[in-house]
Amino acid sequence: MKQHVHSSHPDIVKRLKRAEGHLHRVISMFDDGRSCLDLAQQLHAVEKAIAEAKKALIHDHVDHCLDAAANGGGSGKTTKSVLAEFKAISRYL
Repeated sequence: MKQHVHSSHPDIVKRLKRAEGHLHRVISMFDDGRSCLDLAQQLHAVEKAIAEAKKALIHDHVDHCLDAAANGGGSGKTTKSVLAEFKAISRYL
């Protein structure tokens, strides 16, 4: 299988690792008996961090993969397949 790496992937991984650390801290907050308001606030922050990582990945894909394919970037993809790929990835926005 061909490895698919973009220059943005390391930054996205950093975001996800920060979210992972934050999630572990939230779990500790449960163990410490923190208030539901504090827990909900911190869980919201974790969700937002993951959503931002996902958004960065999708935007990068649209900017690089789909744009190159749509503009004859040598991918060999047809316009129909580029549109289908865009529709498929846009479900995750």
